[in-house]
Amino acid sequence: MFFYPRLTACVVWVAFAGLISVSPSASPCEAEEIRSRPLKALLVLGGCCHDYKTQAKLLKEGIESRANVQVTIAYDPDTSTSHLNPVYESLDWAKGFDVVIHDECSSDVKDIALVNRILSPHQSGLPAVILHCGMHSYRTEGYPGVTPWFEFTGLQTTGHGPQVPIKIEWSKTGHPITDPMKGLDWMTENEELYNNSAGKLLDTAKLLARGSQSITKRDGSLRVEDCVVVWTNLYHESTKVFATTLGHNNATVADSRYLDLVTRGLLWSCDRLTDSELK
Repeated sequence: MFFYPRLTACVVWVAFAGLISVSPSASPCEAEEIRSRPLKALLVLGGCCHDYKTQAKLLKEGIESRANVQVTIAYDPDTSTSHLNPVYESLDWAKGFDVVIHDECSSDVKDIALVNRILSPHQSGLPAVILHCGMHSYRTEGYPGVTPWFEFTGLQTTGHGPQVPIKIEWSKTGHPITDPMKGLDWMTENEELYNNSAGKLLDTAKLLARGSQSITKRDGSLRVEDCVVVWTNLYHESTKVFATTLGHNNATVADSRYLDLVTRGLLWSCDRLTDSELK
Protein backbone atom coordinates (compact mmCIF):
# COMPACT_ATOMS: atom_id res chain seq x y z
CA MET A 1 0.00 0.00 0.00
CA PHE A 2 1.37 3.40 -0.99
CA PHE A 3 0.98 6.51 1.14
CA TYR A 4 0.83 9.93 -0.49
CA PRO A 5 1.02 12.63 2.24
CA ARG A 6 0.19 15.52 -0.06
CA LEU A 7 -2.81 13.77 -1.64
CA THR A 8 -4.07 12.47 1.68
CA ALA A 9 -3.99 15.90 3.30
CA CYS A 10 -5.92 17.42 0.39
CA VAL A 11 -8.50 14.63 0.28
CA VAL A 12 -9.14 14.93 4.00
CA TRP A 13 -9.60 18.66 3.67
CA VAL A 14 -12.05 18.31 0.76
CA ALA A 15 -14.00 15.58 2.54
CA PHE A 16 -14.62 17.74 5.55
CA ALA A 17 -14.95 21.08 3.76
CA GLY A 18 -18.73 20.80 3.66
CA LEU A 19 -18.95 19.89 7.35
CA ILE A 20 -16.97 22.74 8.86
CA SER A 21 -17.03 26.50 8.47
CA VAL A 22 -14.47 28.09 6.21
CA SER A 23 -11.46 29.35 8.15
CA PRO A 24 -9.74 32.60 7.15
CA SER A 25 -6.40 30.81 7.49
CA ALA A 26 -4.87 28.70 4.75
CA SER A 27 -6.12 25.15 4.18
CA PRO A 28 -3.69 22.25 4.75
CA CYS A 29 -3.16 22.03 0.98
CA GLU A 30 -2.51 25.76 0.70
CA ALA A 31 -0.25 25.77 3.75
CA GLU A 32 1.82 22.91 2.32
CA GLU A 33 2.10 24.70 -1.02
CA ILE A 34 3.22 27.90 0.72
CA ARG A 35 5.91 26.04 2.65
CA SER A 36 7.19 24.25 -0.44
CA ARG A 37 7.63 27.36 -2.57
CA PRO A 38 10.85 29.39 -2.42
CA LEU A 39 11.09 32.08 0.20
CA LYS A 40 11.27 35.52 -1.39
CA ALA A 41 13.97 37.62 0.22
CA LEU A 42 14.72 41.29 -0.45
CA LEU A 43 18.38 42.21 0.01
CA VAL A 44 18.73 45.96 0.65
CA LEU A 45 22.28 47.28 0.52
CA GLY A 46 24.36 50.28 -0.47
CA GLY A 47 25.86 53.39 1.08
CA CYS A 48 29.17 54.14 2.70
CA CYS A 49 32.31 52.20 3.27
CA HIS A 50 31.74 48.72 1.79
CA ASP A 51 32.08 46.84 -1.48
CA TYR A 52 28.32 46.35 -1.71
CA LYS A 53 28.31 45.57 -5.40
CA THR A 54 30.46 42.49 -4.82
CA GLN A 55 28.79 41.55 -1.55
CA ALA A 56 25.34 41.62 -3.15
CA LYS A 57 26.48 38.89 -5.53
CA LEU A 58 28.19 36.90 -2.76
CA LEU A 59 25.12 36.97 -0.53
CA LYS A 60 22.61 36.20 -3.25
CA GLU A 61 24.56 33.27 -4.67
CA GLY A 62 25.57 31.99 -1.23
CA ILE A 63 22.04 31.99 0.19
CA GLU A 64 20.37 30.62 -2.94
CA SER A 65 22.87 27.76 -3.16
CA ARG A 66 22.13 26.76 0.44
CA ALA A 67 18.36 27.01 0.71
CA ASN A 68 15.13 27.31 -1.23
CA VAL A 69 15.30 31.11 -1.32
CA GLN A 70 15.02 33.63 -4.15
CA VAL A 71 16.98 36.80 -3.37
CA THR A 72 16.02 40.09 -5.03
CA ILE A 73 18.74 42.74 -4.82
CA ALA A 74 17.96 46.39 -4.08
CA TYR A 75 21.43 47.90 -4.51
CA ASP A 76 21.99 51.64 -4.09
CA PRO A 77 25.31 52.73 -5.68
CA ASP A 78 25.32 56.02 -3.75
CA THR A 79 28.30 55.88 -1.37
CA SER A 80 27.14 58.45 1.17
CA THR A 81 25.52 57.79 4.55
CA SER A 82 22.64 60.19 3.92
CA HIS A 83 21.03 58.72 0.81
CA LEU A 84 17.80 56.74 1.16
CA ASN A 85 17.83 53.50 -0.79
CA PRO A 86 15.32 54.05 -3.64
CA VAL A 87 13.48 50.85 -2.77
CA TYR A 88 12.07 52.63 0.30
CA GLU A 89 10.44 55.38 -1.74
CA SER A 90 7.35 53.21 -2.18
CA LEU A 91 4.93 52.95 0.74
CA ASP A 92 4.49 49.24 0.07
CA TRP A 93 8.18 48.63 -0.53
CA ALA A 94 8.14 45.19 1.12
CA LYS A 95 5.06 43.84 -0.64
CA GLY A 96 5.48 40.30 -1.93
CA PHE A 97 8.53 39.45 0.18
CA ASP A 98 8.77 36.91 3.01
CA VAL A 99 11.88 38.40 4.63
CA VAL A 100 14.13 41.45 4.27
CA ILE A 101 17.91 41.43 4.62
CA HIS A 102 19.04 44.87 5.80
CA ASP A 103 22.68 45.45 4.84
CA GLU A 104 22.61 49.18 4.16
CA CYS A 105 24.96 51.83 5.59
CA SER A 106 22.68 54.85 6.10
CA SER A 107 23.53 56.41 9.45
CA ASP A 108 22.54 59.93 8.38
CA VAL A 109 19.08 59.03 7.14
CA LYS A 110 17.36 60.48 10.21
CA ASP A 111 13.87 61.46 9.10
CA ILE A 112 11.66 59.58 11.55
CA ALA A 113 8.83 59.35 9.01
CA LEU A 114 11.14 57.53 6.58
CA VAL A 115 12.48 55.26 9.31
CA ASN A 116 8.93 54.41 10.39
CA ARG A 117 8.15 53.53 6.77
CA ILE A 118 11.05 51.09 6.79
CA LEU A 119 10.03 49.61 10.13
CA SER A 120 6.30 49.39 9.43
CA PRO A 121 6.28 45.99 7.63
CA HIS A 122 8.44 44.53 10.40
CA GLN A 123 6.11 45.92 13.04
CA SER A 124 3.37 43.99 11.24
CA GLY A 125 5.32 40.73 11.41
CA LEU A 126 7.71 40.67 8.42
CA PRO A 127 10.88 38.76 9.44
CA ALA A 128 14.28 40.37 9.05
CA VAL A 129 18.00 39.72 8.83
CA ILE A 130 20.31 42.61 9.77
CA LEU A 131 23.95 42.54 8.71
CA HIS A 132 26.96 44.59 9.78
CA CYS A 133 26.44 48.30 9.02
CA GLY A 134 22.68 47.82 9.11
CA MET A 135 23.22 48.16 12.88
CA HIS A 136 24.68 51.65 12.48
CA SER A 137 21.93 53.06 10.27
CA TYR A 138 19.00 55.45 10.89
CA ARG A 139 20.34 57.45 13.84
CA THR A 140 17.17 59.38 14.63
CA GLU A 141 16.55 61.73 17.55
CA GLY A 142 17.53 60.13 20.85
CA TYR A 143 20.66 58.44 19.49
CA PRO A 144 22.79 56.93 21.03
CA GLY A 145 19.93 55.94 23.33
CA VAL A 146 17.36 53.32 22.41
CA THR A 147 16.05 54.71 19.12
CA PRO A 148 13.29 53.00 17.06
CA TRP A 149 16.00 51.35 14.95
CA PHE A 150 17.82 49.99 18.00
CA GLU A 151 14.53 48.50 19.22
CA PHE A 152 14.44 46.68 15.90
CA THR A 153 18.06 45.48 15.93
CA GLY A 154 18.07 44.51 19.62
CA LEU A 155 21.51 46.00 20.32
CA GLN A 156 22.86 49.53 20.72
CA THR A 157 26.14 49.96 18.85
CA THR A 158 27.80 53.24 17.93
CA GLY A 159 31.24 52.45 16.52
CA HIS A 160 34.00 49.92 15.95
CA GLY A 161 37.69 49.32 16.43
CA PRO A 162 40.49 48.63 13.94
CA GLN A 163 40.33 45.97 11.27
CA VAL A 164 41.96 42.93 12.84
CA PRO A 165 40.77 39.30 13.03
CA ILE A 166 37.84 38.45 15.31
CA LYS A 167 37.74 35.18 17.24
CA ILE A 168 34.19 33.82 17.43
CA GLU A 169 32.96 32.16 20.61
CA TRP A 170 29.55 30.49 20.38
CA SER A 171 27.08 30.76 23.22
CA LYS A 172 26.79 27.62 25.32
CA THR A 173 23.01 28.03 25.32
CA GLY A 174 21.53 25.90 22.56
CA HIS A 175 19.92 27.49 19.51
CA PRO A 176 18.96 25.89 16.18
CA ILE A 177 20.78 28.58 14.17
CA THR A 178 24.18 27.97 15.72
CA ASP A 179 24.03 24.43 17.16
CA PRO A 180 25.73 22.88 14.06
CA MET A 181 28.44 25.56 14.20
CA LYS A 182 29.53 25.20 17.81
CA GLY A 183 32.38 22.88 16.90
CA LEU A 184 33.83 25.39 14.44
CA ASP A 185 37.02 27.16 15.47
CA TRP A 186 36.44 30.42 13.61
CA MET A 187 38.91 33.27 13.45
CA THR A 188 37.84 35.76 10.79
CA GLU A 189 40.12 37.65 8.44
CA ASN A 190 40.46 41.36 9.21
CA GLU A 191 37.08 42.60 10.44
CA GLU A 192 35.46 45.42 12.39
CA LEU A 193 34.28 44.56 15.89
CA TYR A 194 31.21 46.69 16.61
CA ASN A 195 30.92 47.92 20.18
CA ASN A 196 28.02 47.24 22.56
CA SER A 197 27.43 50.81 23.65
CA ALA A 198 24.92 49.91 26.38
CA GLY A 199 27.04 46.97 27.52
CA LYS A 200 24.39 44.37 26.76
CA LEU A 201 21.61 43.27 24.46
CA LEU A 202 18.09 44.59 24.88
CA ASP A 203 15.78 42.37 26.94
CA THR A 204 14.06 41.19 23.74
CA ALA A 205 17.32 39.82 22.30
CA LYS A 206 19.21 36.54 22.80
CA LEU A 207 22.96 36.04 22.55
CA LEU A 208 24.26 33.52 20.00
CA ALA A 209 27.97 34.43 19.78
CA ARG A 210 30.58 36.85 21.07
CA GLY A 211 33.68 38.05 19.26
CA SER A 212 37.04 39.16 20.61
CA GLN A 213 39.92 41.11 19.10
CA SER A 214 43.49 41.44 20.35
CA ILE A 215 44.58 44.99 19.65
CA THR A 216 48.18 46.17 19.94
CA LYS A 217 48.38 49.49 21.76
CA ARG A 218 51.00 52.16 21.10
CA ASP A 219 53.16 50.96 23.97
CA GLY A 220 53.26 47.44 22.50
CA SER A 221 50.91 45.87 25.03
CA LEU A 222 47.75 44.04 24.03
CA ARG A 223 44.19 45.05 24.74
CA VAL A 224 41.39 42.53 24.26
CA GLU A 225 37.97 43.78 23.19
CA ASP A 226 35.00 41.46 23.59
CA CYS A 227 31.52 42.16 22.17
CA VAL A 228 28.31 40.46 21.07
CA VAL A 229 28.52 39.66 17.35
CA VAL A 230 25.57 37.32 16.66
CA TRP A 231 22.09 37.37 18.22
CA THR A 232 18.35 37.17 17.65
CA ASN A 233 15.70 39.70 18.55
CA LEU A 234 11.94 39.48 19.03
CA TYR A 235 10.60 42.75 17.66
CA HIS A 236 7.11 44.01 18.51
CA GLU A 237 6.53 40.80 20.47
CA SER A 238 6.33 38.46 17.48
CA THR A 239 8.64 39.48 14.59
CA LYS A 240 11.75 37.33 14.41
CA VAL A 241 14.99 39.16 13.65
CA PHE A 242 18.41 37.57 13.09
CA ALA A 243 21.40 39.89 13.42
CA THR A 244 25.18 39.85 13.12
CA THR A 245 27.70 42.66 13.12
CA LEU A 246 30.12 40.55 11.07
CA GLY A 247 30.45 41.26 7.37
CA HIS A 248 32.61 44.29 6.63
CA ASN A 249 35.11 42.77 4.20
CA ASN A 250 34.51 40.54 1.18
CA ALA A 251 36.66 37.78 2.68
CA THR A 252 34.19 37.41 5.55
CA VAL A 253 31.08 37.66 3.39
CA ALA A 254 32.50 35.01 1.03
CA ASP A 255 33.41 32.67 3.91
CA SER A 256 31.28 29.51 3.80
CA ARG A 257 30.80 29.71 7.57
CA TYR A 258 29.40 33.22 7.29
CA LEU A 259 27.03 32.26 4.48
CA ASP A 260 25.91 29.18 6.44
CA LEU A 261 25.22 31.39 9.46
CA VAL A 262 23.28 34.02 7.52
CA THR A 263 21.25 31.40 5.65
CA ARG A 264 20.33 29.56 8.83
CA GLY A 265 19.40 32.85 10.50
CA LEU A 266 17.19 33.80 7.56
CA LEU A 267 15.37 30.45 7.59
CA TRP A 268 14.91 30.66 11.36
CA SER A 269 13.36 34.12 11.10
CA CYS A 270 10.78 32.66 8.70
CA ASP A 271 10.11 29.54 10.81
CA ARG A 272 11.61 27.36 8.07
CA LEU A 273 14.90 26.21 9.57
CA THR A 274 14.63 22.47 8.91
CA ASP A 275 16.84 19.90 7.22
CA SER A 276 14.38 19.76 4.31
CA GLU A 277 14.83 23.48 3.65
CA LEU A 278 18.61 23.28 3.39
CA LYS A 279 20.29 22.05 0.23
